[in-house]
Amino acid sequence: MANVILQTDIPDVEVRHGKVRDIYDLGDKLIIAASDRLSAFDVIMKTGIPNKGVLLTQISKFWFEYLADTVENHLISDDVSDFPSPYCCYKEQLAGRSMLIKKTEVLPVECIVRSYITGSGWKEYQREGTICGIKLPAGLKQCQKLAEPIFTPSSKAEQGAHDENITFEESVDIIGLQAAEYVRDKSIEIFNKASDYAESKGIILADTKFEWGIIDDKIILIDEIFTPDSSRFWPADKYEAGRDQDSYDKQFVRNYLEEINFDKSGPGVELPDEIVEKTLAKYVEAYEVLTGKKFVPVG
Repeated sequence: MANVILQTDIPDVEVRHGKVRDIYDLGDKLIIAASDRLSAFDVIMKTGIPNKGVLLTQISKFWFEYLADTVENHLISDDVSDFPSPYCCYKEQLAGRSMLIKKTEVLPVECIVRSYITGSGWKEYQREGTICGIKLPAGLKQCQKLAEPIFTPSSKAEQGAHDENITFEESVDIIGLQAAEYVRDKSIEIFNKASDYAESKGIILADTKFEWGIIDDKIILIDEIFTPDSSRFWPADKYEAGRDQDSYDKQFVRNYLEEINFDKSGPGVELPDEIVEKTLAKYVEAYEVLTGKKFVPVG
């Protein structure tokens, strides 16, 4: 199996490790390198997925470019040759999996858009008949399509803790009315545009999450977008309401962890080779179907 980069290592510079990304602060800019770490239920697994960071980065790049006329984003370049020293000297670690980006003040709310009732939303609906306090019609089935996409924000937790679903009103309390309305409306707008595109490729975009940041008094799109780590993608030709769906995303890993009764707290577990290989195949398939390009592994 290809080499797995669980962590980038650039000598003599400070780095902050997120769940999946290694973040290098350049002052007014950042370099974000997507490792091959895999996080599920907010826990980092001990086993990485080969080239996952490359796949995530290149899928995000595709979407940033596709949506460029709809929303401003933080991408400056993904070409390591454009990076300042010493980073430009470490192509073997950074090529394909890193981006030079604008540094923003990150809004402390994750913006989740759901078009189907699944995951934590399905569990809440079964208990309360709601998702994030939004009342839904009675009698919906698991993975049923909603009448229209809904905005269901969550609070951003520290690493190792779980994000908590909040109401739109609670997001207003955190970031203010103007910002909350903007990210809600813009999140739904770009979700709908991406959903229409994915549908044209035979893929259902069930839900996704966005992050936003402020720079020069403007709110722009940051982090990753519409990747298998931030979204649920389902093959349209296999979709059937009332059950779990086949997926292009890490729901495959989530289902495995549920089967072994993983307690959803740290540390993560080793994943069997079979799970790693099948998960990688899903990431590659998602990349190739969405972008129309053949994936060329790095390293």
